Amino acid sequence: MGKYVITKTSNEGYKFNLIANNHEVIGTSQVFKSLQSAKNSCDSVKRFCNSDIEDQTLQNPEPKKCPKWEIYLDKAGEYRFRLLASNGENLLASEGYTSKASAKNGIESVKKNCESEIEVKEE
Repeated sequence: MGKYVITKTSNEGYKFNLIANNHEVIGTSQVFKSLQSAKNSCDSVKRFCNSDIEDQTLQNPEPKKCPKWEIYLDKAGEYRFRLLASNGENLLASEGYTSKASAKNGIESVKKNCESEIEVKEE
């Protein structure tokens, strides 16, 4: 199983990465003002990781209700995913992938690792 690693950012906030067993970053959070907010967001990923996927790369995507996963194309033409909470807040976002299949595999990796422990790195 992987782990959530929470680190302090340069602008006095906190963010986390969900890291797989192979030490690869699966997804990254936004920056939170407090450590507790970052921890709460990790818990939200655990709660919502099995949500439906809305594939926004399709010509007529079927809208899904939050919480949900979104697969989309970024400005560089790469596939990305993000997990949105029930209030629409972005909990976790991926790097860019060259194929939609790779982005889907990334979502599956989050699902496999979502119950991981939380580690706080004080740097």
